[in-house]
Amino acid sequence: MFAGLSHAPEDPILGMSTLFASDRDKGKIDLGIGVYKDEDGSAAVLPSVKSAERWLLETQQTKTYLSSAGNSGFTRTIQSLILGGQRMAERSRTIQTPGGSGALRLAADFLRRLRPNARVFLPDPTWANHVPIFSDAGIPVVRFPYYDEERAKIRFDAMMGALREIRRGDLLLLHGCCHNPTGADLDSAQWGAIRDLLARSGATPFIDLAYLGFAEGLEEDAAPVRALAHGLPELLIASSCSKNFGLYRERVGALTIVATNGPDADNTLGHLLCIARSNWSMPPDHGASIVAHILSTKGLDLQWQAELATMRRRVNHMRSTLSDHLTDMGYPRFAFIARQRGMFAMLGFSREQVERLRSESHIHITGSGRFNVAGLTDANVERVAAAIATAF
Repeated sequence: MFAGLSHAPEDPILGMSTLFASDRDKGKIDLGIGVYKDEDGSAAVLPSVKSAERWLLETQQTKTYLSSAGNSGFTRTIQSLILGGQRMAERSRTIQTPGGSGALRLAADFLRRLRPNARVFLPDPTWANHVPIFSDAGIPVVRFPYYDEERAKIRFDAMMGALREIRRGDLLLLHGCCHNPTGADLDSAQWGAIRDLLARSGATPFIDLAYLGFAEGLEEDAAPVRALAHGLPELLIASSCSKNFGLYRERVGALTIVATNGPDADNTLGHLLCIARSNWSMPPDHGASIVAHILSTKGLDLQWQAELATMRRRVNHMRSTLSDHLTDMGYPRFAFIARQRGMFAMLGFSREQVERLRSESHIHITGSGRFNVAGLTDANVERVAAAIATAF
């Protein structure tokens, strides 16, 4: 069975950690792997998370199984965080998943089993794992234009033209905020145009919400998702707590569905539970218990929101600082970095330019030219700017 297998393809993102580890330069800078880092370059555990873990250690009475739906306190509070209080409670249901990736795959398997003729429309570019998740589940993938690297702008007219092909039963996947890998988000008018297109076509929006709170704030970032939920009959949302809670290795995610009515929502949840049972049986609870405790404890909730605001301000500060340095060096074309939001931006570099950054300056970014803004600090940003200018 195992003899003679071909070499598996390398993951373009995860393979970067090997490259970075093999770089022996003491001044090397990791701008590739997508984790938030503080001013000291550390992916530290949030103080609010530490507090919740201490509470959990002292109060948890059992490690017995939960249901396939996951931690009920987590699903209730994360649904409220995304959709806002009780207004959508009758029509919405949430199931806990192993990370946002688990939510995406659960939706893909649901689509394949119950809507076998459906397609998923994905932006070009998008997160590297979107295509394999849906393709491996057997869902036909249709790519639509999203971003113009040369002009560092969303190709909205081309996008809307391509989406004329979408039909009832298809999924349209969009990033809720902090578009990965581009950092270029849709504005409110563009979201409104997409809502109208979906209403006409009968297609269903599927929002990947991995960075809630990292763009403008929790309420602001949730607003487009809530508008779709209120304005359309159905909606799917894959959410993750990896970034905004710093719970990367705990794999805390959720799939939330909004249906036309309560009975449809219940029936859909029943199918999702069957699929989850066959995929992973029950999701891990430690991280979900942490999130549930934070969101349901008033003082801790406010502490976490303040920590999230600190992360957001730091990322936006590094965007502005890098942009300013590059402009001062005679490269105003990179001013878009300050206008965009979230942890990622695209330099528009070729693979040869990416290799020059790595080999000559020991600055590691992905082969696509995407870099992690959170890897910048006040101590290294000027050197990074100079290296970008040299490679450009």
